[in-house]
Amino acid sequence: MHQAPLALTIGEPSGIGPDITIAAWLKRNADNLPPFYLIGDADLIRRRAALLGERIDVVETSPQDAVGIFARALPVAPTGHTATGTPGKPDATSAWAAITSIEQAVADVKAGVASAVVTNPIAKSVLYSAGFKHPGHTEFLAELAANGGRTPKPVMMIWSETLAVVPVTIHLPLRQAIADLTTDLILETARIVVADMKHRLGLRAPRLAIAGLNPHAGEDGTLGKEDGAIVAPAVEQLRREGIDARGPLPADTMFHEAARKTYDCAICMYHDQALIPVKTLAFDSGVNVTLGLPFIRTSPDHGTAFDIAGTGRANPSSLIAALRLAARMARANAAS
Repeated sequence: MHQAPLALTIGEPSGIGPDITIAAWLKRNADNLPPFYLIGDADLIRRRAALLGERIDVVETSPQDAVGIFARALPVAPTGHTATGTPGKPDATSAWAAITSIEQAVADVKAGVASAVVTNPIAKSVLYSAGFKHPGHTEFLAELAANGGRTPKPVMMIWSETLAVVPVTIHLPLRQAIADLTTDLILETARIVVADMKHRLGLRAPRLAIAGLNPHAGEDGTLGKEDGAIVAPAVEQLRREGIDARGPLPADTMFHEAARKTYDCAICMYHDQALIPVKTLAFDSGVNVTLGLPFIRTSPDHGTAFDIAGTGRANPSSLIAALRLAARMARANAAS
C-alpha cells in the first residue's frame, strides 16, 4: 500500500512559502522527494512562478489524486480562499488563506488522505488582524487536534541530522522561563519526546541529555539551587522509568561533536539554550517538529522572510528537510 501524500500548507502567501514550495517541487527528482500537495490558491503559485521565471505546471486536484499528478505538475488542493497579496506586502486575504490551509491540512490527515502535515511559515501579526487568538502555529494545531475536550500538550523539537533539541520552556522572557520551570514540566516534556522518538523516529531506546539551567549545572549549588532542586529529580525519575537520561549537564559542554554522539536529543531548559546550538550547526537544514500531537507535523525552521519573497533568493533546504522528515516519521509511525 502506497503512503498517502504529505499535506503542505501555503503559509503566509506574501512570504517565501510559495517560493520554496516551487523550488522544492522543481527539485523533486534530484532530491527524491516524497509526493506532496499544496493547500492554497493555485493562481497565486502560477503568478509567483512567473515572477521567479520558473516554468511549472500547477494543477488543482484532490489529495487522493495528488500522487498521480506529482511527477508532472505541482498538485494544489484549493481552499476557496484567494490570496492576492504581493511578495513582501500581505493584504487582508493573507490571513484567511493561511488559516484555512492549516485547518484543511489537519482535516486531511485526520481523514487519512494525507500522511502528515508540513507547514510553511506564517506571519502571526497578519493572522492577528483577522482575529486569530493563538500565540502561534503550534497552539493552533493543538486546538485542532483536541479530542473530547482534551487538548494535547505540544512539544517543539528542532531536528537536524547533526543535532536534535527540545526546549522545556519556549517563547518566554528568561525571568518567566526560570519561574515556570518545574520538575513535572521537565518530566512531561521528556516523556513526550521519548514516545515520539520511539514511534515516529524509529529509535528503540532514545538517549536524552538533560541540560542544567545554570552555568556549570549549578556548580553543586554555588551557582544556583535550581539544578539540584528541579532538574536532578526529573532525571532521577526518568531513569527509574527506564529512560536513558543523563543530567543535569553543563550546557556549555553538551554540543561539541564528541558529546553529540552520546545522545539522540538534548532537553534544554529554555529557548536560546536549545536553539542557539542547533541554528549554529544546522541553520539551513533544521526542521521544526511538533511532538505530542495525534498527527505528524513538521515545518521549515525559519520565518516568512518578506524581504526576499519573490526574488529567487529563498533557500528551500529547510522545507526539503521538513518534507523528508515528515515522510520518514509517517513510515515509522505506520510500522510501529
